[in-house]
Amino acid sequence: MDKTRPHKRSTIHDVARLAGLSVATVSRYMNGTATVSDEKASRISAAIHELDYLPRSAAQDLARNATKTIGLLLPTISGSFFAPLLRGVERGATEEGFSLLVHSTQIQSKGLIKKGLAEHNTDGLLVFAASLDTAELTRLHFIDFPVVLLHQTSPTGLEIPYVTVENRKGVRALMDHLIEVHNLRRIAHLRGPAGHEDTYWREQGYQEALQVHNIPFDPALVEIGGFNTELSRVAMRNILEKNLPLDAVFAGDDESASGAMMELRLSGFRVPEDIAVVGFDDLELAVHLTPALTTVHSPIEQVAYQAVQQLVRLIRTGEADAATLLPTHIVIRQSCGCVLDQKQLYLNQKV
Repeated sequence: MDKTRPHKRSTIHDVARLAGLSVATVSRYMNGTATVSDEKASRISAAIHELDYLPRSAAQDLARNATKTIGLLLPTISGSFFAPLLRGVERGATEEGFSLLVHSTQIQSKGLIKKGLAEHNTDGLLVFAASLDTAELTRLHFIDFPVVLLHQTSPTGLEIPYVTVENRKGVRALMDHLIEVHNLRRIAHLRGPAGHEDTYWREQGYQEALQVHNIPFDPALVEIGGFNTELSRVAMRNILEKNLPLDAVFAGDDESASGAMMELRLSGFRVPEDIAVVGFDDLELAVHLTPALTTVHSPIEQVAYQAVQQLVRLIRTGEADAATLLPTHIVIRQSCGCVLDQKQLYLNQKV
């Protein structure tokens, strides 16, 4: 794979000159020691990009003051998805001899994030999708601080290593199963939160499958489930209230599928006899739903584990794989309409 490597850069004086600002202002921006206006931050960022500036002194200081600690930034720590992710990070950190600090950005201001979990007390950061804005990622990148992204690609021009899963192909396989095996064509979609890359690629897989099978896309069958059980109940209710023909529901993740199934039952529908429901992630809850959930298996724990390996490699050698994309596959259970005997069901639960 492509590697990310540090390169020699221009000086901070060059950046300040091009941006038309003082060296002190540029230094405050890069070190996060004081607030810099958006207008000045934009000028500094543009100058940094134009000069291809990356200070080496910051990396040398970090090497001399290693904390043997890595940080994990998450938007929230609630929900079934984060349990296997945390297991993977913890396993990887322990094996590599690093301690782990975990912060939720949902309950912290940007200033507190900088003080609580950044270059001052960790050797590198794992950043989950939507946990840190582009301005802060840019600052960390241009002080040569090791960062690996989880479930999001690098912002343009930064070349930050990332680890994620193959969303689109997994959804295509799931949709193909509904359409080709069960002859279902009116398939609703409960999409994830706006701005989330998993949301985008899963919806792309959904629409691509419809197009390949000559099924018109109906925007009235798409609602935001937000990767959340309660939001998905509301989204499912909204779709049902439109009184449109409906064969199946592709929920953006398993928690959304759980919410959809609850709402369908409350509305008098049987799953899968009346409406099939499928999900994404293959969380532990998938096998405990009634009926057991057909879904896409996403290697959540392995993504986290490999992200730690990439981060530690970046810390120790200054390089890492630019992109790591792990495969997904569908797991057939009963919520799609398949009839499995007990042996088949047991095997699929163990996938």
